[in-house]
Amino acid sequence: MAFMIDCGMDRDNIADLIAFITIAQERSFTRAAARLGLSQSALSHALSRLEKRLGVRLLTRSTRSVSATEAGERLLTTVEPRFEEVDAALAQVSEFRDKPAGTIRLSAGEHAINAVLWPRLQRFTKDYPDIRLELISENSLVDIVAQRYDAGVRLGEQLAKDMIAVRIGPDWAMAVVGAPSYLKGRTLPASPQDLTDHVCINLRLPTHGGNYVWEFEQDGRRLNVRVDGQLAFSSSSHILSAALVGSGLACIPEDIAAPHLRTGALVRMLDDWMPSFDGYHLYYPSRRQTSPAFARLIEALRYRPT
Repeated sequence: MAFMIDCGMDRDNIADLIAFITIAQERSFTRAAARLGLSQSALSHALSRLEKRLGVRLLTRSTRSVSATEAGERLLTTVEPRFEEVDAALAQVSEFRDKPAGTIRLSAGEHAINAVLWPRLQRFTKDYPDIRLELISENSLVDIVAQRYDAGVRLGEQLAKDMIAVRIGPDWAMAVVGAPSYLKGRTLPASPQDLTDHVCINLRLPTHGGNYVWEFEQDGRRLNVRVDGQLAFSSSSHILSAALVGSGLACIPEDIAAPHLRTGALVRMLDDWMPSFDGYHLYYPSRRQTSPAFARLIEALRYRPT
């Protein structure tokens, strides 16, 4: 607002200008006072201060009406549109409080994005075209506050206690699988310990700098097995591709393996040893201000068992 800068306007000067504009628009001290929530005396003092500061009379008052002088008309013509522009700008900003808009940044693992987020967010992006989404695929546990994410997605057991968590997916399990071409001439493992006799494809974990330890459970007995093989990837989709061409056994989420199990491209084993994991949760800092856009996202992702 250049006119404020040029005139060295402070808060009181702006208030006096608003008083003048309102009186000129209403052509009445009584109506202007009611509109601004001020007394007529306070309104009169504000106008007097402005006229004294400028050294000219801005309004002509009679017993029946109020009208602008030539100087008042010129000032009104200059400043009234500026204030209207400010009001319009403030109204546009206020829309962000009520209208779902803005950018939401999410940190999630590849499997969470493919299995949970993207299937639901396809419809979400169509329903809310003014919301921009950034889905950053990371298998490591990141500090979402330090990295300036709005929220993250992790398994329930991995959540920090100072976070608000919303469940967005069902429990799920891993599956140990292999291609018929790999299994030809080999004996299927009957127990997790038998995996040491097989070539396995490892999942590299960036957080710990090591490989994922395959987890098993049966009758309350937990068993972790470190497998060995020629290949290691940081992506389940790459592990799946390697397993499909017979490069070794893989331990991948069962929903990824399911289509290939149905076609016979993969064979499942050790099914009775596979534990289930807590479903994915959307988590975010408890002190986060929930915007309309973020609130809509939560409701779109919230898990509702059928």
